[in-house]
Amino acid sequence: MTTKKLHNFSTVMLPFYTSFISALVLITLIGCSSTSQYTGSQKKFSTTASPSIFLNKKKGGGYYLDDGPDDHPPHNLEAIPNAIPKVEPLRKANMKPYTALGNNYKPMTTLSTYKERGMASWYGRRYHGNQTASGEVYDMYAMTAAHPTLPIPSYAHVTNIKNGKSIIVRINDRGPFLSDRLIDLSYTAAYKLDVLAYGSAPVEVESIIPGTYSTSRTRLRSNTSPSSMPHANPIYLQLGAFGSASNANDLSSQIQTKLPWLANTLGIIRKNGLFKVKIGPYSNQMLAQQAADSITRQLAIKPILIID
Repeated sequence: MTTKKLHNFSTVMLPFYTSFISALVLITLIGCSSTSQYTGSQKKFSTTASPSIFLNKKKGGGYYLDDGPDDHPPHNLEAIPNAIPKVEPLRKANMKPYTALGNNYKPMTTLSTYKERGMASWYGRRYHGNQTASGEVYDMYAMTAAHPTLPIPSYAHVTNIKNGKSIIVRINDRGPFLSDRLIDLSYTAAYKLDVLAYGSAPVEVESIIPGTYSTSRTRLRSNTSPSSMPHANPIYLQLGAFGSASNANDLSSQIQTKLPWLANTLGIIRKNGLFKVKIGPYSNQMLAQQAADSITRQLAIKPILIID
């Protein structure tokens, strides 16, 4: 090959190789991030951008590619209760400052007052079963969310500013990392706030300090019927009562295996010499009854409604 041809070859190919190497380095740096809720999805999706920016508006809905519900979702997502705020030790691993997509974040290190407004997005089955920043497995049917700086784990009250609907979620993941996003909701949390249709919605996020917050603050639609209004006392569903703790634990394990969307609201209490398996609380009897019907269909168990 002549000197002139070699010079022409280098002139043409050098920019191509430079661009290719730069792109490869960028993808590698992004893929190595350990702060995103999409950590377990690198084989399918190599960036940490929120899925809501990839919406297909022509098809409608808030699904990115094959994201969304699975083929057999729970019968009634509306019946899945809010997360129950409780005191939990904060993970030190999630308190360290970090950088994602060129932005620096400094997580909160204590449970303290936080109240901000911004846009909420959501993530679904594409990340279902993957590891979150907390080390827990992401469950799209649990009432959880990802936030860039709120403590992990912690709880937050989220309100859709457009329709006034409110929910309580448990923060167990990091993200979203786009400048116009404040929080990423689980699929069920987004469903209950009517966020799914467009992929995002303006919300207000307020931190919850367990023991100082009333779950009655969650709101339903203004035209809700009287039977659906929040009840003054907590409403629970009792799934079984046993004389031994082992039997109660066995039932609890079966429920968590077959109905994982109940895991965050499932508990065992000892009362009057019995170990009782309960789920809740529910804000009103209608939601409690809907959950009871769903449980009966799937487990052949008839829950007992209890108002404490």
